Amino acid sequence: MSTAVSRGTTPVPPARRPRLTVLSGPSGVGKSTVVAHMRKAHPEVWLSVSCTTRKPRPGEREGVQYFFVDDTEFDKLVANGELLEWAEFAGNRYGTPRQAVLDRLEAGEPVLLEIDLQGARQVRASMEDAQLVFLAPPSWDELVRRLTGRGTESPEVIERRLAAARTELAAESEFDTTLVNTSVEDVARELLALLR
Repeated sequence: MSTAVSRGTTPVPPARRPRLTVLSGPSGVGKSTVVAHMRKAHPEVWLSVSCTTRKPRPGEREGVQYFFVDDTEFDKLVANGELLEWAEFAGNRYGTPRQAVLDRLEAGEPVLLEIDLQGARQVRASMEDAQLVFLAPPSWDELVRRLTGRGTESPEVIERRLAAARTELAAESEFDTTLVNTSVEDVARELLALLR
């Protein structure tokens, strides 16, 4: 009786497709700063580029900061289900093109979305396997300091942002993971580990 012997052919598990990672949190918590810091060291992490109905600001380039579309084009994207999520903010609409995200994930690339709470909820509804990461401030007082310390907004705008931040902080339990932004370097490293 002979016994079959395998010679160094250990089965290789199939490559795991990366999950979409969504970073959200209240205004002023430092989402953009953390993402910029991480992508400076790791440009291979793909940050989805949103489309928007707002006009380009000086220095912004089509397809880099945003894809700039008019209201009619945006309506078509929504009607055809071409946006993974979308929201209206300050009279303009913003949305994440679905196909670009799916293409990158299919290619095995880590994909990151930096969006608001409303968008994160829409992503969760349409992509259950997405990983939702909540970026929290070290404390409420620190968040207030960051929002008021910018010195670029009126008291009314700051009050609206603080009211929105209270709502966003209350939704933390809807997320898979919470990172506390005490250090940009540390949080960027933790976020990168989650993406991988």
